[in-house]
Amino acid sequence: MKKKLLLALVCMTATLALVACGKDDDKDGAEPVTMEVETIGGESEAATATEEEAVAEKEPAPAGMYYSELTGIAIDEALEKQKPIAAMVDNESTALPHFGLNDADVIYEMMNSTANDRITRLMVVYKDWGNIEQLGSIRSIRPTNIMVAGEYNAVMCHDGGPFYIDEYFTHDYAQHFSGIFSRVNNGKAREFTEYICKGDLDKAFKNSSYSTEYDEYYEGPHFTFSTESVPVKLDGAKDVKKVDLSAAFKHNSSMLKYDDAKQEYVYCEYGKEHVDGKTNEPLSFKNAILQKCSFNELDKNGYLVYNVIGEGTGYYLTNGQMIEIKWEKTSENGITHFMTTDGKELEMNAGMTYIGIVPADYWDGVVFE
Repeated sequence: MKKKLLLALVCMTATLALVACGKDDDKDGAEPVTMEVETIGGESEAATATEEEAVAEKEPAPAGMYYSELTGIAIDEALEKQKPIAAMVDNESTALPHFGLNDADVIYEMMNSTANDRITRLMVVYKDWGNIEQLGSIRSIRPTNIMVAGEYNAVMCHDGGPFYIDEYFTHDYAQHFSGIFSRVNNGKAREFTEYICKGDLDKAFKNSSYSTEYDEYYEGPHFTFSTESVPVKLDGAKDVKKVDLSAAFKHNSSMLKYDDAKQEYVYCEYGKEHVDGKTNEPLSFKNAILQKCSFNELDKNGYLVYNVIGEGTGYYLTNGQMIEIKWEKTSENGITHFMTTDGKELEMNAGMTYIGIVPADYWDGVVFE
């Protein structure tokens, strides 16, 4: 009955509009009246889509939980105000196997130096750091990592770095712990033996002036997520089951391979799947972002800084599909906003995210299959 009444009112309004408007009005730019007649007893596609979006927005997290700002997955609400850490992890083959990366929220890969075939280093953003058993191995930091970690209000965990980092660490947003973590006897050279182990971070925060909760430098959630029950649909997407980054990240031969069963991209390097040293489980991601970015080389030793303040282009991959995106960052610790090509904030699927900052001079060498 309500639908019939609504349809009648729409028809009356359209009739009045047609009476009031003549041919001269059309010449002046008046828009013609259009109508969509809904099948009685059914629902239009537009109405159904709107209702689905409303359900996705209103779907509450389970009792005692909230949707993580880093993954979109429901986690303990006691963690809601806790700031994450950003740990620098050595990605040389000698440092393998890594420990603890599979439980992270976001992992960045970027060139650590133009020397050594552009070897990469990983930066692991970790929300629930109180449950870390062993993470690492931990190595030195670079200026780009400081600027990116600042976007999350994360406390950086590393072991020193070149003097180029000193200026960045004079800024209050750049909170960090360096060289204070556990040493694990793994039979390797000392540089490969430092790990964040259970209790290390509790002790570090206690002995510092840093709050464990988000502070005035936190700008809010970094990403926009769909709910787990309503997957993101990408307009104009291409099917991509393999991303070969070996041209850009030569030393590591980094690669992402889509696993249809898991519906995630498995990270590979040195010609094989990356597996955790404790669980032997492969490292995989629901989301992958490739960010094209130029850089400045700082000296003959290969130290560099990416031009992450600015804007550029990239790709977003999820569920075996890829679209082009844009990115923008306006300040040193300001959030990098990832957007669709029409300028809308990128909506991602709930889950773990890989972000590869790919040097612009090798961007065209990235292969998609």
